[in-house]
Amino acid sequence: MLKAELRKIYTQKRKALSVDEAFLLSEKIFSNFLSYFQPQEGDKVHVFIPIKKFKEIDTQIFIHYFLTQKIRVFVPKIVENHLISIEVFENTEYEVNSWGILEPVSNEDSGENAFQYVITPLLYCDMRGNRVGYGKGFYDSLFQNVPLETKKIGVNYFDPDEYVDDVWENDIPLDYLVTPVEVLSFFNGLE
Repeated sequence: MLKAELRKIYTQKRKALSVDEAFLLSEKIFSNFLSYFQPQEGDKVHVFIPIKKFKEIDTQIFIHYFLTQKIRVFVPKIVENHLISIEVFENTEYEVNSWGILEPVSNEDSGENAFQYVITPLLYCDMRGNRVGYGKGFYDSLFQNVPLETKKIGVNYFDPDEYVDDVWENDIPLDYLVTPVEVLSFFNGLE
């Protein structure tokens, strides 16, 4: 199926979730992530801040946990049409940008790219790790600049059931997908 079709289908599926359903599913995704990956103190995690109006996975659960466990947290911010990584702390100040997205006030790029984990937003991920996002390519650019051992992890409410037919040359697949039910690995088939 084409990305545009998948984007439309999964945007509608996500919209159909109640706020409570989305939060409960987010908690299950977080629990599955934690039990599978077990991040340690000092690890560096790049994680998106959810866009509430799009009912994205509530990664605030992840961020709060990471900060309390002394796991370093980096969040994306788009500055001059480029994704930068800003390290955040308990006292980081945030503001809502012109698109309604909560982001750090600071524009200071950490310059960090040696993350252990990159937790990635998406609308859909197929059984090969091909991701359908919002179509801007920011995460493909980020993935090009992280070490090979960085785990590229998608989080989604829904399991894959269709293949993405229009994968592009610059698309970089995910290594894992975490859903409320399971963690899928795309290294040697599904786990």
